[in-house]
Amino acid sequence: MFKLIKIVCGLLVLLVLADTVTAQTASLVQRFNSAALERLKSTVTYDPAYVSIKYPMGDVPAHTGVCSDVIIRSYRAIGLDLQELVHKDMQRAFDKYPKRWGLKRTDKNIDHRRVANLRVFFTRHGKVLKIRKKAADYKPGDLVSWDLSGTKTSSLIHTKLPHIGIVTNKRSVDGARPLIVHNIGQGPKLDDMLFDYKITGHYRYLPSLRQAQ
Repeated sequence: MFKLIKIVCGLLVLLVLADTVTAQTASLVQRFNSAALERLKSTVTYDPAYVSIKYPMGDVPAHTGVCSDVIIRSYRAIGLDLQELVHKDMQRAFDKYPKRWGLKRTDKNIDHRRVANLRVFFTRHGKVLKIRKKAADYKPGDLVSWDLSGTKTSSLIHTKLPHIGIVTNKRSVDGARPLIVHNIGQGPKLDDMLFDYKITGHYRYLPSLRQAQ
């Protein structure tokens, strides 16, 4: 009887802990979603130029940025510094990251601002989700990357660069799709563009609450 009571009590504790974690995760998603939407208030000129920045918590000038900076600044608003996280992960596993830029060592100024590197980082430390043309699969706080090859993204830019954005809790006019916060060339925007380009990655990166205080 005593053993049964211990088992029941243990199960109850696990249920309470599970509910607590679920509530904390939901709160973190809400904070990240709000941080992404907050980026829409910033006036940013699209500028992919290489810039030397401090480390950690370094950033390019606030009035400039690219698509990856929307991600970086949104995570930083909830207490996560992708500059430091990506840098340390690349130090540990440099061979896992792309070598397309001819780098032989890490570069704190730019590594975290490259979509290809972010994709590796989110794959290694987040959850990789299936790529489907089903809007319901894309939840607030999810990250999506696209291939923009051959598409004209603005009157100023004709790019073949990869792209990345954040899924929000806002919906398209018909309610069918979640809207995306991204910078495709004209600063942070909220657009109905989830399925407009070829999706190359779908990720969910919810770090430990200890990191995201």
